[in-house]
Amino acid sequence: MPIPNYQTLFGPILDLAVNGRITRQSATATMSDRFNLNPVERQERIPSGGATYIRNRVGWAMTYLTKAGLIEKVAPKTYEATDQGREFLKAHPDGFSNSELRQIEEFQQFQKSGRERGESDTDAAATDATTPYERIDKALAEINADLKGELISEILAQSPDFFERVVLDLLVAMGYGGSREDAAEHIGGVGDEGLDGRINQDPLGLDVVLVQAKRYKLDNVVGRQLLQQFVGAMHGQGATKGVFITTSRFAGTAEDYVQRGSQLKLVLIDGDQLADLMLRHHIGVRVERQANVLALDNNYFEGDQ
Repeated sequence: MPIPNYQTLFGPILDLAVNGRITRQSATATMSDRFNLNPVERQERIPSGGATYIRNRVGWAMTYLTKAGLIEKVAPKTYEATDQGREFLKAHPDGFSNSELRQIEEFQQFQKSGRERGESDTDAAATDATTPYERIDKALAEINADLKGELISEILAQSPDFFERVVLDLLVAMGYGGSREDAAEHIGGVGDEGLDGRINQDPLGLDVVLVQAKRYKLDNVVGRQLLQQFVGAMHGQGATKGVFITTSRFAGTAEDYVQRGSQLKLVLIDGDQLADLMLRHHIGVRVERQANVLALDNNYFEGDQ
């Protein structure tokens, strides 16, 4: 069964609070059972990874019910229905949404404060199915998807030599070799056996990762033959570890060769993965805007006063 959105949870959670005290944890477990979520659905997390979808949606449903005065906090992390909540549930036994909550004065005041911060009624209506955290994650995903496309386009506009150096910078930023100056060597040129870089994972160079970088347009797929050539070069250098990175993608035969045909430790990174790693390790990008998402520190309020 699909994971219910937070508005679908309003009625069941209020019913739960009418019949006894609840916490976010207990409500999450009960809603997971009530909607017959399978193990994968129970563990599926929002893109930021901060919480599961069901826990996030239960939390926001309880927040909105609290703002509407239908449930209230009666002990640390513990809630129960108010008299208003009990009457509201009787009037809406088949469930309700934000439309019904907007008829409650307390909820109107809550939304008014949001509009004063710049959210319009149209914005709220358009995003009712998702929680604020989900909207943040979706916006970030859209921004990053666009930025990933820009990164690959910019790399394709540069020289092959530039791309090879980008790859070495990325691998060092990921922790391979320690520092760019001491551990990463750009090879390239005549007699390089097709290799583009070498990462020394220890000061003496006893543990080496060889690198092959192909700055290919998106429709130029890396096939098995290029990987076989790379493996041959690795054997020639006495290396057992290698990374093959491309701005395009790998053919199925190439991936099958790596999975079943080679005894070496060979990692393939395609253009989409490359852009993901560049964002994660801030290679070729800068922080444009930063915002802290705050949450109530329950421990502060539950300690001795």
